[in-house]
Amino acid sequence: MPAAYRRVLLKLSGEIFSGAEGGFGIDAEVVTSLAKQVAEVQALGVEIAVVVGGGNIFRGAQASAMGMERARADYMGMLATVINALALADALGQIGSDSRVQSAIWMQEVAEPFIRGRAIRHLEKGRIVIFGGGTGNPYFSTDTAASVRALEIGAEAILKGTHVDGVYDADPRKNPDAKRFTDVDYIEVLSRGLKVMDSTAISLCMDNALPIIVFDLTAGGNLRRVVMGEDVGTRVGMRRASV
Repeated sequence: MPAAYRRVLLKLSGEIFSGAEGGFGIDAEVVTSLAKQVAEVQALGVEIAVVVGGGNIFRGAQASAMGMERARADYMGMLATVINALALADALGQIGSDSRVQSAIWMQEVAEPFIRGRAIRHLEKGRIVIFGGGTGNPYFSTDTAASVRALEIGAEAILKGTHVDGVYDADPRKNPDAKRFTDVDYIEVLSRGLKVMDSTAISLCMDNALPIIVFDLTAGGNLRRVVMGEDVGTRVGMRRASV
């Protein structure tokens, strides 16, 4: 059975790297598990790129709220994402998968600069491309970076791997009656303030009809199930017409 997608972008939060929601640091076993899941999808013939967050190391928005100058805090957060990108690239190399790290911030000793054509060429050659450094600009989240990069490389979907199994109408940890969406429209995400991605990222995806699939990455095999087109997590996109 062929995969449902030819090229995808996987968005990973920094928290995923720590192995715990709200956790700090990098858990080597967790990163190895992430690498194996990504490599499994790449082995199916799916071209996969990854955008990583850095919240397990440094959060620019939180530092700004504590008094740090916002732009400087955001740049520090961007550097944290590159650390995670390098960790994932190393884990991929350990299992024999070829990858490239591209950074929106120039740091030629540790990563390639982001060049759209080069990134696409890497994907076409079967390499996994890991994007670090966000968009390279302060005031933009890695969610927005994921939307921008996905559109630039022609990805068919953004796969957002999280600690929860989809998008709910309330926090399922606080409200046992919270209901999970199977499909939800971009407009509903924005109007109800559902925690999928920030509003800039959602608007960009909506304007370009780029679907987002939110799923639990900590459940083994879920990434493969998503790219194979199985009903996993929540799909954010245009409202499907009723039959």
